Amino acid sequence: MSFRLARVLTTIAVLLLGAGSALAANPATVTQRGAPVALYGPGVSLDTKATDFTALDNGFRPVSIDSFLGHPVLISAVPSLDTKVCTLQTERFNHALAELTGDFTAITISMDLPTAQAKFCGAHDTTKMLVLSDSARREFGHGYGVLIPEKGLLARSVFVLDGKGILRYAQIVPELTEEPDYDAALAALKKLLG
Repeated sequence: MSFRLARVLTTIAVLLLGAGSALAANPATVTQRGAPVALYGPGVSLDTKATDFTALDNGFRPVSIDSFLGHPVLISAVPSLDTKVCTLQTERFNHALAELTGDFTAITISMDLPTAQAKFCGAHDTTKMLVLSDSARREFGHGYGVLIPEKGLLARSVFVLDGKGILRYAQIVPELTEEPDYDAALAALKKLLG
């Protein structure tokens, strides 16, 4: 992609985020098949209050992350549910979470449109995962520092919040085509469940 096209896409992303929002480059980068990809947004820090965001469910209804406070939340971000690794990530978390007891919420979030996500959920058994779309507002991607506006994607990442919304675990996978550390994320969630 040319530098000029990348600048145009970044400008469009700023407009999509809203006139009052600033799209700040995050010092972090990931790679996609070895090529560096810049992340945007302020990001989050461990042991601090996680950024609230609103995303769309499969029925285009807004859902706020703060509505799940009171119990732990696992957020699994994927670039697109229409890819092999993203499908594996969602299915693996869904299967592992089915074995846990306790009150928690598990979310898969991507930039896919809610209609595409509904088709995915219909074709896959995602009973333990609430699938949300960040396509309309991009609040999650920007707030958590995993937005890739040049590609219209989220970086592959996993976050675990405690019942008060404090970030207790975070992994931004360095290579978009690789899977996250499932065991570490699940261990963080299990620790919060007692």
